[in-house]
Amino acid sequence: MADADREDEGAAPLDEEAVWAALIAGYDEEPEPGARSWPEAENVPQEPPKAPPAEDPAAVTPPQTRSIVIHPVISGPRDYGVDDEDDEDAHYVPPEPPPLPEADVTTKFAWIAVVGGPLLLFAFVLLQLDLAWWVVLVGAGGFVGGFATLVARMRTGDEDDDRPDGGAVV
Repeated sequence: MADADREDEGAAPLDEEAVWAALIAGYDEEPEPGARSWPEAENVPQEPPKAPPAEDPAAVTPPQTRSIVIHPVISGPRDYGVDDEDDEDAHYVPPEPPPLPEADVTTKFAWIAVVGGPLLLFAFVLLQLDLAWWVVLVGAGGFVGGFATLVARMRTGDEDDDRPDGGAVV
C-alpha cells in the first residue's frame, strides 16, 4: 500500500529489502562523536544562560531557550497525611446484618436429609462398613427427597404480580 502511494507521487518505489539490510548492517556501529539523534530544536543547553546585571531593567532580555513552567504542587489522593487521632474513625464498621429468616420444620428436615444422606454414605465408606440396602436407601433417598422438597418449596416470585408493569416503585 505504501509503495502504491509512492508510485502515484512520482517517486521511485522503495526497496524494503535493501533498507532492512542497511539497518541490520549498521546495527552495531557507534554514532559519530557529537552527533545528535534528535532535532536541533530539542537540544537543551548544558549550563543555564547567565543573566545580565540587574542594574538596568531594559538590558535584561529573556533567554532564547525554552522556558520551564513550574506548577504549584496540588496534593492528590496518595499525598494526604493521616492524623493519629483520626485512626479510630478512619476504618469502616459495617452495620450488623439482619438475622436469617426463621425456617419452618419441613425446611429444616429437608436440609437435614440433603446434607445427612451423603454424610451417612460417606461415613459407611470411610469406616469400611458393609453398605446394606437400607443404608443406600436412606442415604440416596434422603438426599433426593430433601432436594425435591426444597425445590418444590422455593419461592416463585408471584409476590410481585400485584404490579402489572413489574417496574420499580419510587
